[in-house]
Amino acid sequence: MRTLEQLRDNIRGELIFPGEPGYNDARSVWNGMIDRRPAAVVRAADAADVIASVDFASETGIPISAKGGGHGVSGKAVRDDGLLVDLVHLNAVQVDEKERTARVGGGATLGDVDRETQAFGLAVPAGIVSETGVAGLTLGGGIGYQARKSGLTIDNLIEADIVIADGSLVTASADNHTDLFWAIRGGGGNFGIVTSFLYRLHELGPDVMTSLSYFDIAETADVLRFYREFMHGAANGCAVYCLFANVPPADHFPAERRGMPAVILHACYAGPVEEGRKALTPLRQFGAPFFRAFDTMKFTDLQKAFDPAVPKGMRAYWKGLNLEEIEDELVNVFADRLMTIPGPMSLIGFEPLGGKVAEVDPSATAYAFRNARFSLGIWSGWDEPAMDEANIEWTRSLYRDLEGFTSGGVYVNYLDRDEQERTRSALGANFSRLLEIKQKYDPGNMFIGNLKID
Repeated sequence: MRTLEQLRDNIRGELIFPGEPGYNDARSVWNGMIDRRPAAVVRAADAADVIASVDFASETGIPISAKGGGHGVSGKAVRDDGLLVDLVHLNAVQVDEKERTARVGGGATLGDVDRETQAFGLAVPAGIVSETGVAGLTLGGGIGYQARKSGLTIDNLIEADIVIADGSLVTASADNHTDLFWAIRGGGGNFGIVTSFLYRLHELGPDVMTSLSYFDIAETADVLRFYREFMHGAANGCAVYCLFANVPPADHFPAERRGMPAVILHACYAGPVEEGRKALTPLRQFGAPFFRAFDTMKFTDLQKAFDPAVPKGMRAYWKGLNLEEIEDELVNVFADRLMTIPGPMSLIGFEPLGGKVAEVDPSATAYAFRNARFSLGIWSGWDEPAMDEANIEWTRSLYRDLEGFTSGGVYVNYLDRDEQERTRSALGANFSRLLEIKQKYDPGNMFIGNLKID
């Protein structure tokens, strides 16, 4: 049997073993709770290196995984004693301004994409943290500021180049490997390693209209009811998030508020600035927040706004669910439960869906729950290992109080490492078809480290 050392002869990139320079950096991911040690890391230089790695894993039986941005909360990019394919160098972004498309490497981050596309006043509908990897985000669906206006990331995916379990590099699109193309749009990274994506671009920026208001946590019920009513009639360009967090220690917040829980309305208009100014004006007029900002912002800066709140190495544990409505009973639960929020980097929030997201048939892609109007996330974050147990239990407890309100399913990118049993419900009515496609493209379950589809 071939040894890992022999793999070096078949790749152009680096082969890194434990104890060697670059190993700890390559195996690290965003969530500081994940501490896994692969047997070796291939820092791929090109798609050929990915093919060689998959061929090696097929021949030897060594577990294999792939790391794009490494931002997934579950840390599924890395496996103990496995072969880690690190795509960090496959991060090129090529924009075709005429066709309004972007070819993006599987190791690129949203920041990489925004930097290139915004040079042309264009954007890929994607997430809201610039350090997120495009691969994991896309394969799970892709929720962000532009979703209601232009659809999920997967709704703007034209094709993807994928190394599948037999070592073939295939292009999945509406015309080729159509079943695989269907599966990777919301079914997670279970079907191969994506080396590049081709996206459709939309006009946006360089400036966008934004609104940000912080309210006392005691006003939770009033703010949530206003948010519910506003979103019922909001234009598709309105991306308004209702969030709950402890006030950061920044100078522009009153000193007595810092570190205290607050309810936040954070909004962006995914369209022309003046159109957005009018659409978001009700947010400017609502209530008496202790902090309010209503102004334009560079889209690239907006995409980085949450980065300081989610630094690499923080400890994190997440839960999520979908909602069709914000019921009065749910409002009461929030008003009762969030008078204190443990974890200095914890965030609980409603992400707006509907609009273009809901116009796609639930069977058209693997992303099944098009009926949801909100994705609700409990994104708990802290920095001290001694607080692990308390913060995880608080998250689970809040989730137990909320799960009865779900309309079904959960955004698969919010499934944490102990939630494999939720995979079937997360994929809903599309699970059976995903299972068939999994058996076709990966009958030996080589890519087992992702969602449990078996």
